[in-house]
Amino acid sequence: MKLTPLDIRKQEFKKVMRGYDTVEVDTFLEMLVGEFESVLKEQKDSRERIVELETQLKDYRQIEKTLQQTLLQAQEATGKTYETARREAEVILREAEGRAAGIIEQANSDLIRLNGDLAQLQGRRESVIGRLRVLLNSELEVLKTFEGGEKPSHKPSASPTREALVFEDILKSLDEERSQKTY
Repeated sequence: MKLTPLDIRKQEFKKVMRGYDTVEVDTFLEMLVGEFESVLKEQKDSRERIVELETQLKDYRQIEKTLQQTLLQAQEATGKTYETARREAEVILREAEGRAAGIIEQANSDLIRLNGDLAQLQGRRESVIGRLRVLLNSELEVLKTFEGGEKPSHKPSASPTREALVFEDILKSLDEERSQKTY
């Protein structure tokens, strides 16, 4: 049976002869009631504090759980971001290597084409130089013939010579090619 301070206050004892001093017993009972009330109040306060602390503990555990989940999500996000960045870097690198290979291939192709054009122009230059030599030698022969007093094998005329016409054709074709090609 649980005693309350009220039970202690209402408790009455039989009066017997030669018994205890009632004032002293009543005083002791009042002190006991005071102490008992104090203990009960402390117990009640302690229970309330325990409930409050358990609620806080529960809240803190929930916060801890949330923080752990957030940390895991942040780690996963960081890992995914890192992996995505690595893949993007690989793609960019492959694209850059592909473009570099294309540029090198185009440069090699241009080099081959330019070397061919150069060889063709050198060939034409040699041809023009050779034709000019033939033309100049022919004209020198004509000049020597005129200076030597010999009669030329053919009559000089106001019309241009065959070599002069060939020379003009060569110059025209070179001008046309130069206007068509831009380097």
